[in-house]
Amino acid sequence: MKKYSIIALFVTLVASLSSCNDDFMQRDPIDDMADGTFFTKEADLQLYLDGIYRYYVYGHGIGGTNNTSHDKGFLAVKAGSQIIFGDAFSDNTVYAGGIDGKLGGTYDTPNSASKNFDAPWQWEKLRKVNYFLNHYAEVGDPETLKKYAAQAYFFKAWDYYIKLVALGEVPWLDKELDTASPELYGPRMPRVELVENILKCFDFAIENLEDNDNSCGYINQDMALFLKARFCLFEGTFRKYHTELNLQSTANGLLGMSRDAAWKIIEKNRYSLFKHATAKDSYWQLFIQKGSPETEGNNETILSRVYDGVKLGHDNPRYWGFNNHTRYCLGAPVAMLEDYLCEDGRPIYLGGTEGNYEVNPLFKGYDGMWEELDNRDPRLTQTVCKPGEYASIFDADDNTYSLEESGVIYPMITYDTGGGSPMKKYNSTVTGYRFIKHWMPDYAEWEANSKGVQTAHMFRYGELLLIYAEAKAELGEITNEDLNITVNALRERAGFDFAKYPNAKLTLSNIPADPRLDAIYSQKLDYSVSPIIREIRRERRVEMMMEGMRYEDLMRWKAGRLFTVPVRGMKMTQEKIELYSKNRNDEKYKDFPYKITVPIGEVGNKVIVDDDGFIIPYPTSTTVIKGELPWDDKRYYYPIPLNEMLMNPLLIQNPGWKDINR
Repeated sequence: MKKYSIIALFVTLVASLSSCNDDFMQRDPIDDMADGTFFTKEADLQLYLDGIYRYYVYGHGIGGTNNTSHDKGFLAVKAGSQIIFGDAFSDNTVYAGGIDGKLGGTYDTPNSASKNFDAPWQWEKLRKVNYFLNHYAEVGDPETLKKYAAQAYFFKAWDYYIKLVALGEVPWLDKELDTASPELYGPRMPRVELVENILKCFDFAIENLEDNDNSCGYINQDMALFLKARFCLFEGTFRKYHTELNLQSTANGLLGMSRDAAWKIIEKNRYSLFKHATAKDSYWQLFIQKGSPETEGNNETILSRVYDGVKLGHDNPRYWGFNNHTRYCLGAPVAMLEDYLCEDGRPIYLGGTEGNYEVNPLFKGYDGMWEELDNRDPRLTQTVCKPGEYASIFDADDNTYSLEESGVIYPMITYDTGGGSPMKKYNSTVTGYRFIKHWMPDYAEWEANSKGVQTAHMFRYGELLLIYAEAKAELGEITNEDLNITVNALRERAGFDFAKYPNAKLTLSNIPADPRLDAIYSQKLDYSVSPIIREIRRERRVEMMMEGMRYEDLMRWKAGRLFTVPVRGMKMTQEKIELYSKNRNDEKYKDFPYKITVPIGEVGNKVIVDDDGFIIPYPTSTTVIKGELPWDDKRYYYPIPLNEMLMNPLLIQNPGWKDINR
């Protein structure tokens, strides 16, 4: 089955949507058209749309991706791939280099809007979309041209979805506007009306996009159904849990739309979870693929961006692998690791209370050498690796990277982000837990610089299954069959052994207790969470780790206070302290199977730990105390820039943010 991928090769669609060349998604947008002078024939329509694709189907970026920002405007650091680094602004990761103002609570209302195309209060992309919608019918019968308008409506829905997540209510624009257009100075559209307009865009796109095996990869019906399912899950759960909106009564309608859109894709039976032909780590293998998903035997990807490494490439493999996060070192926190089940399908703690937990016999605790990663959900060690697994970390001194060449190289623990000596640049993490998901043990890819070809999976069937499961659970409709085709299918693909541990298969009558996570939810949330919804949220966090969705999930669940769960790195046992104290240049240790130095950082040659011996990631921060990040409910929305409010007196600032004096 051919897959619906955004393939950046051999593609520019003509009127029949059947022939391709190599211009698709590589041409610059066509700007500054005079009304009615550009669209003279039908082929012009797709030519124009080609220039819009790159702004939404961003993938891993283009060329030098180490200075991009996230499409929702909340990325904590300007880093690499939006897909990977989107989680830098969540409780899934810890960033070396000091706490970002948005996470640390020091961010305030900006004076002016960012000029970056990825900023939420940015209207240039939408202007291009609206121009198309206002003029496409000039070249022929509007009825026969709907397949082009459907692509534009898909992008318009996506643009407003991004704005809704970041800002809440925003003005609705239907025209391409200049600085003098009066529509620019209108009020924010009420949320209910705004969402209705977004849904109309989705429905037009779904009705008029082609439903076929288009290997050229233009937006099709399944992609629109997927994004509608994701959007409706966001809005339905947002309305359910943000009771201050007084829209709870409308939540189920949106959740039903999410369920139905997801099911329409499932019942087509076009997609399946990717399983590698021979390897046992299919989950990890999925994210290191190159080229078109169909060439990799991948029937899971619904929307991707594919690179050829000649006309189009990116340097994510270099910055995520070769440099091991050189400038943007990310590590996994303990609290995130603790959400992963043991291989028997039960949590690490089975009963009791904090300080007196009943420990799962499979859980080895934190006193060994990364043994806390043993006997766990197989996705854990396909996301966070034990030192030496998969391949060794790149050795900057002799340009070797394989396990055979370099031996086990333990990750540097540093509060810094790179620079200086080679060992200060490479092999770094602030927590001691190094991410392996998306990491390609491919020296040629590292050396390709901006010509890397790692495929970017933007919409995948695995997420769709989670959308369907969560929507049905929130509606109170979920069944064991639903769990089998969603949660249990994901666990089976990951490597759970249901024959050895039958209870690892989730059923409505076999939901494990989790005193640790239940206590966190009880303390941090202002509503109760049923065991089945708790498990589906856990599954979503685990399956979607490092794919840029966690922040959005916390916002829609009204779970921002989960940011205040203390952030800690690994426990510095005496064995680890001895290991990390060895000098790599000491003749005594020259034959050891690792390369290591004393930890370094702006706080000196020390790792700062808490009373239990766990690393404190932000020891010099004045707002992050003992690893606890601050939270303020105003952060459920971002502020409108002050200059925008000065220019438009009808705009009202989001609650809690700095306003102008009127």
